[in-house]
Amino acid sequence: MAIIDCIIWQPQGPGVIYAYHYPENNLSTYTQLVVQESQVACLFSKGELMGKFGPGKHTLDTENLPILRSLYGFPFGGKNPFTAEVWFVNLIETFNIPWNISHLSVHDPDYNTQLPLEASGQYGLKITDPEKFLIKVVGTNYIFTQENMTAQFTGEFTTKVKSALVQFMMQNRVGFKQISAFLDQLSDHVLHQMNIFWRELGLELTKFYISNIDIDTSTPEGRKVKEAIAQQSAMSITGHTWQQAQMFDTANNAIGQFGNMGGGNSTGSLLGGLMAINMMGGMTGGNGMGGAAMAPQYSQPTFTPGAEQGGFGAPAVPGQQPHQPRMVYCSGCAKRFPDTMEFCPNCGHKYNPCPNCGTDNPDDARRCVSCGTVLAGKGNKCPHCHTDIPAGCSFCPGCGQPVISSLTNCSRCGREIPAGAKFCPHCGQKRGT
Repeated sequence: MAIIDCIIWQPQGPGVIYAYHYPENNLSTYTQLVVQESQVACLFSKGELMGKFGPGKHTLDTENLPILRSLYGFPFGGKNPFTAEVWFVNLIETFNIPWNISHLSVHDPDYNTQLPLEASGQYGLKITDPEKFLIKVVGTNYIFTQENMTAQFTGEFTTKVKSALVQFMMQNRVGFKQISAFLDQLSDHVLHQMNIFWRELGLELTKFYISNIDIDTSTPEGRKVKEAIAQQSAMSITGHTWQQAQMFDTANNAIGQFGNMGGGNSTGSLLGGLMAINMMGGMTGGNGMGGAAMAPQYSQPTFTPGAEQGGFGAPAVPGQQPHQPRMVYCSGCAKRFPDTMEFCPNCGHKYNPCPNCGTDNPDDARRCVSCGTVLAGKGNKCPHCHTDIPAGCSFCPGCGQPVISSLTNCSRCGREIPAGAKFCPHCGQKRGT
């Protein structure tokens, strides 16, 4: 075989090649080795590293390779042939290696359930120890590309990235709704965890980016979760609840069925519409045209009227659903606050709830400004015995004294209406209604 006089490697093509094995191994002490920028050449003979050469032009003589004298007994000078494997290692730093993982199950604190997630991004690698890289990673391959790298370490990469992502989300209690705000911190956390693995192989993870974390829709369960989150977001924007959406669907189906039964005429459609309205009113406990079915979820709260137990502010009864906090409007500043508070956090007004509908009322209101219910301790009182006098009574039920007829109380707000006035000067309610 002919002795190689010059050894050089010029990478070609769009792909990234990390290591290249020169195909010829017949060298001599006159052979010239040309190493380009961002390259390192490593020579192996008889399974032993003979030397490493950086960028430049080198002659493979006994001066550059003193080991030739110990391995082959070469003297100084003369053209002495020998065999050796020449490896070129590319030290270029890459930044655009794509990655993607799926089937990442996380217990999400926002939804308090397991969510199937997927994540994707890019990372960059750089060879820091060519000798260790060739021995532990490349092995007997003659060309080692970026595709070979990603395929060889897919299992380790996926496992370690999943573990680092779940650890970060659990330790910091970051849910799916806020995860996009923590992509920088999450990327740095994964970078630190992954570098421990890559350094053992003579590599360094220079960059690691997480560009997207979303619901994994590759499975039927993931698609259902994605659809449920989309529906919840839509209902939050439009202001209706899941129960109300089901009622509207039921009403639409009823209209369609009665329309078909009526042969497509107006009578069948009308019957279907009336039946649907009646169904909506019955399902919500409302009156008239659908009752509470048309009320958005941000309206004033409604409560079960009556009684000492189960009404507004009453303690929970075994077997009964606990009271769900709702938002009410302050009668002092008109701003909203939860009905579990005793005072408005905006103006300090004491919450004066109606026992029937929960509306906040002014301190001097005798009846609820929303539904007209007599407020506790705010009804008409007899000036003689202080007994509560129901509306419409002409005499006190406690002592029998006649009620003063010059001043009566409004049936809506409970305030006094001067004699001769046909409408309440406070709320506009007509006298006697």
